[in-house]
Amino acid sequence: MRSSEEKNRWVRRWRYVMAPTPRRGIWRLKTGGCFVSVRVTDPRTGKRYHHARAIRGLNATIWEAVRVRDQLRHEGHDRVAGTIRSMPLWSDYAVSLLEAKVAEGKLKSSKSRERWGNVLKRLIPVFGRLHVDELRTADLVAWRDQVARWMRDGMPSTRKRDEATGTLVNLSPVIANGWISILKVICAAMTKHYELARDASKPVEYFPTLRTYTREQPNALTGAQMPLFLAKMKERHPEHYAMTFLGFVIGARPSTLRPLRRSGSESDVLWDERIVLLRRSNPAGDEIMDQTKTGLDQDIPLPPAAMRVLRDHVAALPFGPMRESIFLVPSTTGGMRSRSALDKPFRDVLTALGWSVRLTPRGMRRTFQDLARQADVHDVVTRAISGHQTERMQRHYSTAQREEMRAAVGKVISIATAKQLGARRAKKRL
Repeated sequence: MRSSEEKNRWVRRWRYVMAPTPRRGIWRLKTGGCFVSVRVTDPRTGKRYHHARAIRGLNATIWEAVRVRDQLRHEGHDRVAGTIRSMPLWSDYAVSLLEAKVAEGKLKSSKSRERWGNVLKRLIPVFGRLHVDELRTADLVAWRDQVARWMRDGMPSTRKRDEATGTLVNLSPVIANGWISILKVICAAMTKHYELARDASKPVEYFPTLRTYTREQPNALTGAQMPLFLAKMKERHPEHYAMTFLGFVIGARPSTLRPLRRSGSESDVLWDERIVLLRRSNPAGDEIMDQTKTGLDQDIPLPPAAMRVLRDHVAALPFGPMRESIFLVPSTTGGMRSRSALDKPFRDVLTALGWSVRLTPRGMRRTFQDLARQADVHDVVTRAISGHQTERMQRHYSTAQREEMRAAVGKVISIATAKQLGARRAKKRL
């Protein structure tokens, strides 16, 4: 008979550090909780199937472990009998879901596919060995706690050049929330597909994020600032002026402006009709999607002033690849401009103007919303130009300006004090 010291000896099995208990198939976990393991034999083939589950938490009791062990044994016999289909590994299901989304066209851009692939590289090492019905909320919460520690202390770098160096990199809440978002999509689809009792990821919360835009840094220009910015852009970077001008006056995304074609059978600039067609997108690299980000084709009529800017831009293109290119704003090699083409020009113009504001190319879209509202353009027309399909998204890209709010408060005051003023005048007449 084994001694008590021998029984309490910690060993590493199934990726856990555990010690045996008097109950067969039940071990104590060193980190708290129990590990339950059962083996079921198929009477037809003699093959043995292993089923296991970790019960985490310091409050987990031996009786709960016994209940889970009996449940696993019952489910194992059912699977052997063929009454319950065998559940795949979480990793297999996650990969198959990605492939299905790509095949169905739900992940059309290479950027979306790359994002999913990178996230799966993070999730599969953690959850990949579990079957889809073995995943518990406690497993996801433990992983989220680890991510929170990475956000606080730094995350080990996954770059090949940093292997075995212990290099730590910063992890932002936005990136971490992106991981959680894809994890929730996979778990929700998994729950629906296999009719599981509940979605283990539902209680997992997102991390709080810092404000993206503040009063000091709204990532948008005022009506007084925009002419100065455009003039300085034309002076210092004339090759980027047309794209910047168009981004500000129609609120188009840079990814929609880059693939615009000025000539050819599928030209997006109808010069005689004075219309620009927004119907393609360049999410990453050289890939051109045959639709915009929202899937909405837009026909935007342009006034003579805007057409004049575009004509002057085309006339100023140097001979060679840029002049021969079909793109409206080509690169020096005649292809599309890169995603970061406007980043340095924007920073250079802000520095030349001596402004401390931070403005990214996305700020062109936000500025358009504010100026359209300032010009009393109807919301329906504004959304038709910018491509926002809902009022909520339009508001998300809008920033209430000080003068607008001051004028609004003044109108409220005039209404609120109108009756008092009328009463005073009536008393004077008496």
